[in-house]
Amino acid sequence: METGAYDKKITYIGRTDNKDDGVYFYYPSTSAVIRFRGTQISALINNSTVWGTVSLGYVIDGRMGRIPLPSYNDGKDVWYQIANTLEPDTEHELIIYKRQAANHSFALKGISCDGEFAEPAPFDGLKLEYYGDSVSAGEVTEAEDFCGRCDPASHDGIYDNAWHSYTWQTARLLGARFHNISQGGIAVFDDTGYFHAPKMIGMESVYDKLCYFPEAGELTKWDFSRYTPDVVVFALGQNDKHNGITDKDDIDIYDPAVRTRWKEGYKKIARDVHSHYGAGTKYIFLTTLLMHDEEWDKAIDETVNELRMEGQDAYHFLFTRNGAVTPGHPRKQEHTEMAEELSEFIKKITKK
Repeated sequence: METGAYDKKITYIGRTDNKDDGVYFYYPSTSAVIRFRGTQISALINNSTVWGTVSLGYVIDGRMGRIPLPSYNDGKDVWYQIANTLEPDTEHELIIYKRQAANHSFALKGISCDGEFAEPAPFDGLKLEYYGDSVSAGEVTEAEDFCGRCDPASHDGIYDNAWHSYTWQTARLLGARFHNISQGGIAVFDDTGYFHAPKMIGMESVYDKLCYFPEAGELTKWDFSRYTPDVVVFALGQNDKHNGITDKDDIDIYDPAVRTRWKEGYKKIARDVHSHYGAGTKYIFLTTLLMHDEEWDKAIDETVNELRMEGQDAYHFLFTRNGAVTPGHPRKQEHTEMAEELSEFIKKITKK
């Protein structure tokens, strides 16, 4: 049986772009969930690589895998077999997901199996949303031999896997759905941080987008009415010391004028997001285990207090080993540590 990308039996999780020829994936963790009976299943994918070694992520009946997306197939509709020799009389669940951030974009155009598709599982659980950087996107999580160390040289994206991110692990611990608006190297402001050198793009130009990087096509606005989360997590501040114009780490959060400007920029994003969601949504601000100057956390604490004075239900959360664990990206194990702590905090503030 073959079906198109718009079949109602396919559940999409994350910001997806619904075009005439398929469903487009831009952000890490964005996924499609398909339940079916049959012995094999394939997906029709049209991929566009921007840089690095990219793969299609999938989980079939709890078993993880990935399929290389070679650049010589860019721009082509290609059938990729995901699984075969499955148990014929068993209902299977396939999750197709975007492992990486702006390394690539792809369109899902169809699904084929040799059996029947099943109805999606009902959902009435918690809904989360994240705005973050490379840690929230799950970059370099699979370099597990480098725990507590700098990243391996020239890893080229091969160790990136959003499935292992604390963002997705937290969602799984809570039985939640989530949107992951995260990108490696991103800071609050344009022309700062590391994303999209030499013309840096900041979260101020990303948070309200569907297609958010120009290599993927025309930049498009996200319709916030499509998804209202119970909890929003803001996880910025790690890259904001970097001045993308002069390429130096010279943005001084200790400088009162710089500090005020940064807080106001962060609050502007948070206020606008809040304007779409209303009083029922809670907001958590945090940084991660990746080493950084704790002065950024102090500035975040001030930001949260100022938002609370405006009536926004905001919280500042600090991990037990916040900012003091690793000079490189946290690995899968360290993401698990963060997810366990964050999920307990979310349970506490939502009473779920």
